Amino acid sequence: MSALIRFVKKLNKKKVFQTSTMTETKLARKLNALDLTALGVGSTLGVGLYVLAGSVSKSTAGPAVILSFLLAAIASVFAGLCYAEFGARVPRAGSAYVYSYVCVGELVAFIIGWNLILEYAIGAASVARGVSAYVDGLADGAMKNAFNESMPMHIEVLSMKFAEYPDFFACGMTLIFVVALAFGAKESSTINNLFTFLNIGVVLYVIVTGAFKADGDNWAIPKEELPSNEDGGVFGEGGFFPYGVSGMISGAATCFYGFVGFDCVATTGEEAKNPQKAIPIAIIASLTIIFLAYFGVSSVLTLMLPYYAQDADSPIPSAFEAVGWPVAKWIVSIGAIFGLLTSLFGALFPLPRVIYAMSSDGLLFRSLGKVSERFKTPVFGTLIAGLLTALMTLIFDLEELVDMMSIGTLMAYSIVAACVLLLRYQKTDEDIDIEPVPADSTFRNVKRILLQIFNIQKLTIPISVSGKIVSWNVLIYFAACLALTACVANAEDAIVNEDALAISGVVIFGIIALLSLLSIARQPSSRKKLSFKVPFVPLLPGLSILINVYLMMMLNVGTWKRFGIWMAIGKSFLQFELLI
Repeated sequence: MSALIRFVKKLNKKKVFQTSTMTETKLARKLNALDLTALGVGSTLGVGLYVLAGSVSKSTAGPAVILSFLLAAIASVFAGLCYAEFGARVPRAGSAYVYSYVCVGELVAFIIGWNLILEYAIGAASVARGVSAYVDGLADGAMKNAFNESMPMHIEVLSMKFAEYPDFFACGMTLIFVVALAFGAKESSTINNLFTFLNIGVVLYVIVTGAFKADGDNWAIPKEELPSNEDGGVFGEGGFFPYGVSGMISGAATCFYGFVGFDCVATTGEEAKNPQKAIPIAIIASLTIIFLAYFGVSSVLTLMLPYYAQDADSPIPSAFEAVGWPVAKWIVSIGAIFGLLTSLFGALFPLPRVIYAMSSDGLLFRSLGKVSERFKTPVFGTLIAGLLTALMTLIFDLEELVDMMSIGTLMAYSIVAACVLLLRYQKTDEDIDIEPVPADSTFRNVKRILLQIFNIQKLTIPISVSGKIVSWNVLIYFAACLALTACVANAEDAIVNEDALAISGVVIFGIIALLSLLSIARQPSSRKKLSFKVPFVPLLPGLSILINVYLMMMLNVGTWKRFGIWMAIGKSFLQFELLI
């Protein structure tokens, strides 16, 4: 019984950093804002740029893919702003894991950290496979044919498919990058900066040269001129919105995953020279550059070639080949490889940092977080994380694993947004309680509590009861978002057909969500000074939570099953670690 009580207490424990020790770290502080921006751009501007633009425009959004990227960028900026504020609050390694540990407690922190490990490992493995596929494409499929003939694999375990063949090229490339990371953050980030600038150069080349072949008529193709697709129908209705506004919004849900990766900047809190300023600047700058790249490339692609003629696997090289510029195809293909290499680095970089943070707190084996005296990096943790990723790259078919990465990412985004709401309205040392009624007597007075729900007393400084009201409102808002998005996702046809029950559910849960946000907005906020704060609180964090929850609701059942298995493993591991 005593062990169980100790276990429960640990789950609710929060991490506390003293101001005097906030910047102390065993890691080397060598990264500046430029390094962090390059890391954010490099980790994100890869698979999304070279694949998503073509596949989404062809089958989901048409030329309106540019608006899909715009909506996805807005959603990502909401999450990015929340990360930026936490980077200013808690300049420590571990990203959302540390943020949730400080604000919510150990249980939620472990859930986030455990999912971040999955996210980064799968992300790195999928990018490594992408690089291998691009190289193999330039070699006319020589590697695939050779491995398929000598070592074919057709295995399925726990509804998870193995790859058709072991990809030794992708595995070896992953291990090389892992060794480079183990030698030191600054040295490896220099290579990343070089690859990132080359990647941006390719993006500019695509936009500038592609503009010479742009044809505005490709954004206004009439339906009668559309060819038949594989099903015997046509590619939508033609025009700028061939699949309607709903297609554009659905495309935004897919394009959102093209922005996943910027949060790796937040894992560098103990390696940045001035994290309170460098991390917010790097997050906002990287998201801006990424959006401009996506917007420019998708615009040029859909103007160069009709949306229905886009290649879903390699749209940019195929577009240049279609317009009669084979040389540009090779330049873009080689540039794409460099771009994917930067994404591989960006996906691998934060993984050992999260493991380091969790092992330092005793939630993983402490040996994983031991920092090398020579290289100033968690070498053992880096190598273990790299071996895990390399193994996944070697044997797994990653198509079914990609959605699992999305769950971990969206959950982390939601928790960080909720933490911003919670911390913004909690009393801190900077807030001096000058109210005539002490906090403890307010709790005993039901009338005052009811009045405080919408701050009828017009308090200007947070007190205990106002902080607790915010906590309850955040919980209610989460529940309302879950119910609201469930109605929208599962009763879309009923809503379109004006079903009274479905519409009533949307209206009721929408009103509850709005009232909870209104109650939060009425509470007095903390006067704690930060180098960066999210604007328009609680609206922006609230919108971020709503969007993230909706996207999670759109994931398939198989993804949730595999996610459940991963979480069951994590639960068993957490119990073992905390009870020993």
